[in-house]
Amino acid sequence: MPEIICAKPLLGFCASGSGIGKTTLLAQLIPVLVARGLKLSVIKHAHHTFDIDHPGKDSYRIREAGAIQTMLGSRRRWALMTESSRVDERDDDLRLAELLPHLDTTLVDLILVEGFKQEPIPKIEIYRPSLNKPLWAERDPHVIAVATDALAPTALPQLNLNDIPAIADFILRWFAQQEKKA
Repeated sequence: MPEIICAKPLLGFCASGSGIGKTTLLAQLIPVLVARGLKLSVIKHAHHTFDIDHPGKDSYRIREAGAIQTMLGSRRRWALMTESSRVDERDDDLRLAELLPHLDTTLVDLILVEGFKQEPIPKIEIYRPSLNKPLWAERDPHVIAVATDALAPTALPQLNLNDIPAIADFILRWFAQQEKKA
């Protein structure tokens, strides 16, 4: 898979399946990171058709949490609200590289990416052993840590899914390393 080029660091949040808590984690994490001085944008993968900015919906929650920009993408639409020409169910979902140019990276320090687990970007995996889903980190060398509510079978750093300040600390340390590389 080709390298993704972006002017700002990208950090993904992935899981083996939906309903595991990616959006919940981001909605809790964004205000903490913003309070610590980071300016954030979020790109969220959405399935099939979607509408945004309705109370209770993921995009509304992420925007309300403090993201400067929120972008969602699916095979039918991507939003900062632009309709996509991909309407055939056989079409692939939009790729992260297709969405990134639409963000104004001059506004932010870091871009958080929810979903898009196949993309070759650094990621934190949300893992709940009780759900009996496979650990994505076993097959993805881009996973840099696992946020879990129990011990995960991995040598990667494990973050307590219920300790948002500790996850924010990890992200800030990672972000500082990315800035030194730039």
